[in-house]
Amino acid sequence: MKETQLYGPVKALLEAQGYDVKGEIGAADVVAVRGAEDPVIVELKTSFALALFHQAIARQAITDAVYVAVPHNPGKRFLKSLKDNTALCRRLGLGLITVRLKDGHTQIHLDPAPYAPRKSKHRTARLLKEFAARVGDPNEGGADRSRHLVTAYRQDALRIAAHLAEYGPCKGADVARACDIARATTIMRDDHYGWFERTEHRGVYKLSPRGARETV
Repeated sequence: MKETQLYGPVKALLEAQGYDVKGEIGAADVVAVRGAEDPVIVELKTSFALALFHQAIARQAITDAVYVAVPHNPGKRFLKSLKDNTALCRRLGLGLITVRLKDGHTQIHLDPAPYAPRKSKHRTARLLKEFAARVGDPNEGGADRSRHLVTAYRQDALRIAAHLAEYGPCKGADVARACDIARATTIMRDDHYGWFERTEHRGVYKLSPRGARETV
């Protein structure tokens, strides 16, 4: 596959919108001009790559109307990449075009526009809540997230497991008071890690065999 295979379909797309289009003008792959409007620049690549975004950002010194164009490939992997890179383009103020090479079909997924990020108060509050609840700094930044990270929730579960290991089956309310963990009953009932078991007595929990192996 060559970048030149994208040129024809992209040129046709822009010409259909009334642009005069030429390739390889200065450092730009594609330049389109329509009347007195600012020029449109399109950077072509055979796949999403860091170099593509570097080039497109450099073209923003010439015009705000900068697009990146890549082939539209089949499969879920590409769709995931398309979704992620559309979000990246939105943040960078870039437009995004894909070209289906088998028939030259083009699609504009995003037009260039200034990015004004919207903050999520809920996510900020959740982040700060976890930061405040975390005891110490048990994880190294950049750790493999496929393995168990020590969250505040896991720390609470470990404290509960240690209490049950020492005192045996206990009522949830008693564990909550002894460990100073208000959500102790919920943690044992949900049993996210498989460490706890409900006894025959209502509201009383004990350590499971798995909990004994993994926490004691």
